[in-house]
Amino acid sequence: MIHPIYTESTECRDCYKCVRGCPVKAIQVKDGSAVVVKDRCIYCGHCVDICPSHAKKIRGDLARVRQFVQSGRKIFCSLAPSSAAEFSFSSESLVVALTRLGFSGVSETAIGAHLVNQAIEMYAESHDGNCPWISTACPTVVQTVKKYYPTLVDQLSKVPSPLQCHSAYLRALYGEEIGVVFIGPCIAKKVEADQSPGYPDFALTYEELNAWLLAEHIDLEQIEREVSLDPSIVPSLVPCRAGKSTLYPVEGGLIASLKWGSDPFQTHAVAVSGMSQVIGTLSGMEKEGGNTAFLELLACEGGCINGPVSNQGRSSARKKSLSSRYTRSRITDQGPVFDGDTAFVAKLLEHGYSLIEKHTAVVERPVSSFVSLHSEEEIDQALKLLGKRDVSDELNCGGCGYNSCREMAIAYLDGMAEMEMCVTKMRKEAQSKMDVLLRTIPVGVVIVDDQLQIADCNSNFLKLFGDLDFPLEPSQLNLVFGLPVKRFVPFYEKFNSQFTAPSVQQYRLHYKDMFLKVTFFSVEKQHLVGALFEDITTPTVRRETVVKKAEDVIQRSLETVQQIASLLGENAAETEIMLNSLIDAFKVPPSGERDGYMQEGS
Repeated sequence: MIHPIYTESTECRDCYKCVRGCPVKAIQVKDGSAVVVKDRCIYCGHCVDICPSHAKKIRGDLARVRQFVQSGRKIFCSLAPSSAAEFSFSSESLVVALTRLGFSGVSETAIGAHLVNQAIEMYAESHDGNCPWISTACPTVVQTVKKYYPTLVDQLSKVPSPLQCHSAYLRALYGEEIGVVFIGPCIAKKVEADQSPGYPDFALTYEELNAWLLAEHIDLEQIEREVSLDPSIVPSLVPCRAGKSTLYPVEGGLIASLKWGSDPFQTHAVAVSGMSQVIGTLSGMEKEGGNTAFLELLACEGGCINGPVSNQGRSSARKKSLSSRYTRSRITDQGPVFDGDTAFVAKLLEHGYSLIEKHTAVVERPVSSFVSLHSEEEIDQALKLLGKRDVSDELNCGGCGYNSCREMAIAYLDGMAEMEMCVTKMRKEAQSKMDVLLRTIPVGVVIVDDQLQIADCNSNFLKLFGDLDFPLEPSQLNLVFGLPVKRFVPFYEKFNSQFTAPSVQQYRLHYKDMFLKVTFFSVEKQHLVGALFEDITTPTVRRETVVKKAEDVIQRSLETVQQIASLLGENAAETEIMLNSLIDAFKVPPSGERDGYMQEGS
């Protein structure tokens, strides 16, 4: 089965933005492509959000779900409470639309959240009012604990997640043969479906739901008008509507829906959202040896309302307001609201994950990117390979995506990173190669910016145009950089036309009794232009010798023509034409003619 998050390698642009953004560095760069490593991924979806080339993809499950719904079985939709903040239409319209898609019934995932609340409160009552658990509502947090903080696994909630509890409750009510499909803003819920088949069977994102509605030509706006005209077309939620637990998708919503929510100081529970804060909390717990309060940890800042596949065009404040109003309406409106199930909750507390573990896949081997398994000697050697000879070379610039050069070295040893990811190393190598090339190339080289100032040059250039007869040291060459090129090259105007030249241009330049072959080339389009000046004076002198001999031949030929004009007149004329052409081809400007460029080949 395809991983819930994967990389389309042909679209990966080698930018390392996903490495920088991944909170656990679960990205392996191989042959220039950034690949999500399944055993390390926590499914937060941040890499999907920030990938500039959209190379990070979410596995699509819509085709399988459509077949599942059409299978003839009773299929129930577990609808995430964040839907109130996601869609501009009423929940009633959404329920109608889901029914038209083929679901046998629509139930709110918040029903499962209510059951979890009951379990927390029941446990706390039997333990002096305390429940020092880490909430399992967020599957990304659960994955983070299992993979990166295995010593804290025992502190995870003893009951499954709200979605898993909801799936189990629906099966208890309507039979084990039913199917359950979750719809929400979370990629990590797909992992729950993969690892605990049936709890739920599948998980779709809101994007997939919108695509499904579009494919079936179901218009929520039209349904909204129908509902306003005839409210009776709205099917009832099963088993009924959820109450305060619909606030779960907002940071602190879980705690607010508990009895503890009335405590303004929250002495029994703490809510934290955002992966940087979650990791900081877990790291602190690991160092301090545990926790005494209930922890509501959510990977997405602000809660599930800001999930990776939620409406990014709506502000967090607006989403939070919509969710709060939705929950308020559930509390104040008339009609049946779910009040829990004590017997089922007791079963949850007694059996916990064993209710679903017969279907649960084996948990991956815990790994940790925060604890190095390599010796200091190995790390030092890797740092040297990265060009970090001493501490002063460790800039910790973050260009590679890692927080420090040391982390980068460990990732390299782990096979997660490549040396080419070190921007500083590659820049220094490129500069070093450029310096060696400029120093050793047997021609004059100059690079000019769009202000016609020298950006770089070599000693041979200064020998040709600066009247130097000795090489300069690199530190001395630096003194030339930034000076106008016209101080050295009399024909500097020619550089202006090269910034927009379509290709490499070549000329011959006559300058101070020298003949130079000049090659202009673009270094950075419309900003930097380079020029190579090759002294071809010696070959040109040889050409003058050829011209002199040709002139002698012509003179002797003309004398001969005068003697035997009647016999060779026509041939002599042709000979003169050919020899004159030869002279023109090799002729140099006379000593009185002004120096300047000539197009190569003219």
